[in-house]
Amino acid sequence: MQSPLDAFLARADQLMSRLEPLLPVVRTPIDWAQCLAARWHREGSSGYLQPLAVSLDLSLSDLIGVDTQCEQLARNTRQFVQGLPANHALLWGARGTGKSSLVRALLTEHAANGLRLIEIERDHLADLPRLVEQLQHLPQRFVLFCDDLSFEAGEGDYRVLKSVLDGSLERAPDNLLLYATSNRRHLLPERESDNANWQRVDGELHPSEAVEDKIALSDRFGLWLSFYPFTQEHFLSVVRHWLEVHAKAANLTWQWDEALEKAAIRWALGRGNRNGRCAYQFARHWVGLALLEQQT
Repeated sequence: MQSPLDAFLARADQLMSRLEPLLPVVRTPIDWAQCLAARWHREGSSGYLQPLAVSLDLSLSDLIGVDTQCEQLARNTRQFVQGLPANHALLWGARGTGKSSLVRALLTEHAANGLRLIEIERDHLADLPRLVEQLQHLPQRFVLFCDDLSFEAGEGDYRVLKSVLDGSLERAPDNLLLYATSNRRHLLPERESDNANWQRVDGELHPSEAVEDKIALSDRFGLWLSFYPFTQEHFLSVVRHWLEVHAKAANLTWQWDEALEKAAIRWALGRGNRNGRCAYQFARHWVGLALLEQQT
């Protein structure tokens, strides 16, 4: 027969087993001396940083044909890493043209100097104040990276982003910058109806408040970098670069010729665009196919 104490302990153990799944998980603090990147996850009313295992295999020299954009963002990042004034940056333009790759390459360039990268999804931007609170007293320099940032009409999260970037009493700490990529220059859809209420006063044209509100968000980024669709010549130069990289890694002998050039052009036509992502994918496809033929 169970004693009263044993019965109490058994019931307490059952109760704890039912309550434990409802309790928040205890997260181990990230060792930023060893961890180079993390991703913000929302959890209940708060969130946490999940360490990421990243490979530093992408360098600035791998980005072909976007020298001006690379130079400007690299200079801004050097200022930031050295503790000098630097700007939040918006990288906007055509898809697959190297916007996200440029940010990754800068981590490779400056990881040894204390630069760290944190990914945050657009839907989690409301958590920015909590994230900033966790990072502001750390010695490392953090680039907060939001890929494919844009908002639809009626969404209010962009107002949180505006206040963190600039314009609120509590500014972002000196050890944090936001780098965002987008296909939209002003991050918000621009409709013809937005311009319906423009007024001419004494010969001056005053845009409506809706337009001013939308442009005000992108104005918070001190550095704008534009990325444009590739010409065919630009596309083929990127293809040759990635063919060289992948073939060298696989000890594959290859030669650029007219047949290979036409194959790359057909690959791009089949996907409806010419960009760096398409060039990278073709190079992997062609090198993998050549290696497979060697094995068989």
